Amino acid sequence: MKHFLRVLTQFFAFLYCKCLWRGLKFVVRKFTGRCELQRICYNNKHGARRTFKIESSLRYSKHELLQSALSVHPDKVEKTIEDIVALKKINPDTNPQLGVSLQASLLQIVGYRSLLAEVEKLRREPYDCENPEHEDTLMKLWKELRPDTPLTSRISKQWCEIGFQGSDPKTDFRGMGLLGLHNLLYFAEHDKSTALQMLQDSLQPKRNETNKPDWEQKNLDKAIGYSFAIVGINITDLAYSLLVSGALKTHLYNVAPETPNLLHFQQTFCYLMQEFHRFWIEEDPSDIMEFNRVRSKFHKRILRQLKNPDTALCPHFSASDLHLVNL
Repeated sequence: MKHFLRVLTQFFAFLYCKCLWRGLKFVVRKFTGRCELQRICYNNKHGARRTFKIESSLRYSKHELLQSALSVHPDKVEKTIEDIVALKKINPDTNPQLGVSLQASLLQIVGYRSLLAEVEKLRREPYDCENPEHEDTLMKLWKELRPDTPLTSRISKQWCEIGFQGSDPKTDFRGMGLLGLHNLLYFAEHDKSTALQMLQDSLQPKRNETNKPDWEQKNLDKAIGYSFAIVGINITDLAYSLLVSGALKTHLYNVAPETPNLLHFQQTFCYLMQEFHRFWIEEDPSDIMEFNRVRSKFHKRILRQLKNPDTALCPHFSASDLHLVNL
């Protein structure tokens, strides 16, 4: 019986999408004098709400031109919009805002796909200790996080001081490749004071400061200790999963005026690092063995935030080269 009801529901959904919905769109266009894309652009402010609706409209359009617009190269977006306006028989002189709005949203859509490809390329590139650029990047990370402590040798237990598991960090980058290293370095370079404070906190199992108020003392007394670099690689994996699943579209469509790029992703990573640090303290885990539980709970909280189409993960850090804003 349940299977029959499910099939029946799917049939009516198909009938609605293929017949009733298109018929309704035709009636609304005749009544308003505007096509669906016009109504979306004029009735929604710039951001995720508008871009999501445009993305859906193009994907489910019966016109191949509109469907293919979702996968055009960013350099061809302007020409594609001209073709769409011509197809819809819209006068660009009397509807100048349509082209501007469509271009902004379409650049966000195709830019997200390009960003995903760029991030995936970094993730798939393994750390190579024979590559001078890889080694230089790793050395920069050490100098940023331990500016007053020279590294005695490339293979050294000193790497554990910044949160790697062993004497050679290359083994810790296997899951996320160069993406994990680049994110850690970006955080250390662009918000150095915060990164250093988090590193210092991560090395302290407990902090007791008797001169603090009771409410603040309670937070400081909670367990903090974790491996900074390893957590950074794990949070890179979390940010990557949000990007791949499409959940991060909400945030990026709200903060990137047009094309999202790698800097937006890295700033999102910085935000997630700080928020996870706070969340870890709030959860008060008994030891590092609870890391997976805390990470999973944190992941679910971020996903809940991103379900709101008005959400922009506003950074609480100073790394704001692109001036991310909370909409």
